[in-house]
Amino acid sequence: MKVSIVQTDIAWENSDKNLEELSEKLKFLKQETDLIVLPEMFTTGFSMNPEKLAENPNGITQQWMKNISKELHTAVLGSLIIKEKGNYYNRLICQLPDSKYYTYDKRHLFRMGEENDHYTAGKEKVIFKYKGWRIRPLICYDLRFPVWSRNRNDYDMLVYVANWPESRNHVWKNLLIARALENQVYVVGVNRIGTDGQQLSYSGDSMIIDPKGNLLSETVPYKQFIDTKELSLESLNAFRKKFPVANDADDFELKIY
Repeated sequence: MKVSIVQTDIAWENSDKNLEELSEKLKFLKQETDLIVLPEMFTTGFSMNPEKLAENPNGITQQWMKNISKELHTAVLGSLIIKEKGNYYNRLICQLPDSKYYTYDKRHLFRMGEENDHYTAGKEKVIFKYKGWRIRPLICYDLRFPVWSRNRNDYDMLVYVANWPESRNHVWKNLLIARALENQVYVVGVNRIGTDGQQLSYSGDSMIIDPKGNLLSETVPYKQFIDTKELSLESLNAFRKKFPVANDADDFELKIY
């Protein structure tokens, strides 16, 4: 599968501008990739103003994702602010070219940024199948919680979308590698660049990592960058067969409150 990571700046709380600029940036990927991964809250930045910015399900941004997916013949994945049944969610959407889509609501809300005061946490683990791959999508702060992402031989690719500040970029980079190694999967991590409305700076450091912890992508920190890499499910399965660490994994029960 060909995966394209889109490391980009995000205009603060300006959905129209962000969608317009992304439409232009993604044009050249037509029939060149299978999956486009955008950052967390790619239409607004990591905003705590959901009352002002939230969209309804199947709103403008999801329709944009649907159109882009059909036009480019690829899946498109990223998160945005959604209002549903009186609650606000940091919701990841993966839109497929055939109009089918999957959603995941961020489980771990970043309390140091007061995200838990404005948004409702998701409770559902999501794994979807696409072109023979089993894909597990997660969002930013979820990266710090390995139990939530633990592979029980139920997925092949772990995808994180983020607005992860530059001040903690070493944590971002190290934990992405750890998740690839401990779960024996490919890990895709896409982070924004630039400065947001809270004056937080972002270095990007977006990356694709193989199951052995090797860096496959070539993004440049602080730079707008789209990088496409082809991942091999055959190689992944061969490595798991040769080095079956999952057979010795500890069992556990996850309780969600």
